[in-house]
Amino acid sequence: MDIFTDILKESWNVLVEAGPYVLFGFFVAGLLKAFVPDSFMAKHLGGDSVGSVVKASLIGVPLPLCSCGVLPAALGLRRQGASKGATTAFMISTPETGVDSMAVTYALIDPLMTVIRPVAASITAIFAGILVNAFPEKKKEPLPLGVLMAPVEHVHEHEDGHQHGGCGCSDGHCDPNSNPTAYGKFVGGMQYAFGEMIQDIGRWLLVGVAIAGIISAAMPADALNEYVGSGFLSYLLMLVVALPLYVCATASTPIAASLLLKGLSPGAALVFLLAGPATNGATITVMLKSLGKRAAGLYVLSIVICSLGLAWAVDHLYVALGLDIRAVVSEVTEALPHWVGVGSGLVLLFLVGRSFIGSRSGG
Repeated sequence: MDIFTDILKESWNVLVEAGPYVLFGFFVAGLLKAFVPDSFMAKHLGGDSVGSVVKASLIGVPLPLCSCGVLPAALGLRRQGASKGATTAFMISTPETGVDSMAVTYALIDPLMTVIRPVAASITAIFAGILVNAFPEKKKEPLPLGVLMAPVEHVHEHEDGHQHGGCGCSDGHCDPNSNPTAYGKFVGGMQYAFGEMIQDIGRWLLVGVAIAGIISAAMPADALNEYVGSGFLSYLLMLVVALPLYVCATASTPIAASLLLKGLSPGAALVFLLAGPATNGATITVMLKSLGKRAAGLYVLSIVICSLGLAWAVDHLYVALGLDIRAVVSEVTEALPHWVGVGSGLVLLFLVGRSFIGSRSGG
């Protein structure tokens, strides 16, 4: 019973620390959904140029879509004329980071990692997109509508156990006439953020918080330093753990923060934060069917190469700056008054509980 109580206590502490920033991230996500038209993205991503890849990467960075959400959105862009490289870049930068995960990174880790994370996601996405455009399939294939749409529907059922349209452009939010006024757009954006988006990733966030609580309560201090060490071995271990894992960017953050407190290096934590949200079986399956074997292989290869290289650079950066990330992580509880965190944690639990009840009654 003691260990169970400790896990609950540590999980609650993580939720209290992250809660205000998660809610703020959802709020910003709602603003983006309401006031940034989907057509704006599609218009700028056509062609095989480096510019289209860079645009796709930068557009994807702030968008709060996890692996579920990015697949129909990215494939919709592909159908509207985006190049394979731009589509690949969008599929990497979007799930690896977002306004919600950056807010939680600031809350649970440190300001430097908050900046490093979107920069690393952009570098990885641009590298992958350029590779995909530079090494096209030998045979140029058409864009079959049925092949593109079928996997999206499959993924929705596979990931969430129910059908919902909040991840892509097949729902009412993409209709420019659905919310003609600014107030109507704002209300629609908030409904998306605190309704459909909570339903998509809220439970995954709580799973991440629970895993963080288990790590904090059950793993001895300095365990990773003692048994895993640092450097290339720790990077490879994080890759092996993260590549097949389905975890969204926001949910991966409390897990990474707990591992950092147990001795994981900042670079190894970055490997987990990059590879975990961007790769899983469903993503790779859809890529194989819609973009081809070569693009799917370059997608995974790019994530592996960039994760290892950026991890090495980040570890050396922290050493050069004389920063101890564990000391910073252990002090994040002082960022906001305790009552704000408690209230935010309770609001998050209510929203996730409401979305779960709604999905069960609707399914």
